[in-house]
Amino acid sequence: MTKCDRCGKETGSFTMSYFNTQNICWKCEKIEKAHPKYAEAREREWEEVRKGNYNYKGIGLPADLCRIPVKVKTLA
Repeated sequence: MTKCDRCGKETGSFTMSYFNTQNICWKCEKIEKAHPKYAEAREREWEEVRKGNYNYKGIGLPADLCRIPVKVKTLA
């Protein structure tokens, strides 16, 4: 098991954030996707990859990311 870089919870799988280089769990990814700057972060990432920059660090984690209210289903 690995810990989520953002929330610190144990997770069996993760994905990389579009905002920064954190490995995040699926719950944190859902919260990230709800942020108004998510589409911009994703597009900028893709632009960098198309240019050959596979080490792009992202646009930065928005200060208000954790305050976005999102209902997240948990797997039982």
